[in-house]
Amino acid sequence: QVHLVESGGGSVQAGGSLRLSCRGWSYNIYCLGWFRQVPGKERGGVASIDSASSTVYADSVKGRFTISRDNAKNTLYLQMNSLKPEDTAMYYCAADPRRCLSLHSANYDYWGQGTQVTVSS
Repeated sequence: QVHLVESGGGSVQAGGSLRLSCRGWSYNIYCLGWFRQVPGKERGGVASIDSASSTVYADSVKGRFTISRDNAKNTLYLQMNSLKPEDTAMYYCAADPRRCLSLHSANYDYWGQGTQVTVSS
């Protein structure tokens, strides 16, 4: 059973950093991702990682965000640097046993409850 729990969100000024964490996925979950959503908009992919730690990023976060995983701790991370006000959103962790390196929310079966990130200018 997969029960994803995100942590690490908060409020930060533009240019600052935050690190999000996600726990609750098991050894047979190969494909992990981070998504974000603002009210009134669809949930969009931020980054994804597979079991070999290959990664894919949305263009809007390339060079600023880094996704990583610690399989021994069953923890997924999203290091967010040089944050911008437009990064403000609810951030969700997602997992799927088969469909990897996707930024499409339909390809993920398991979701966390989200953690809020607010970036002020």
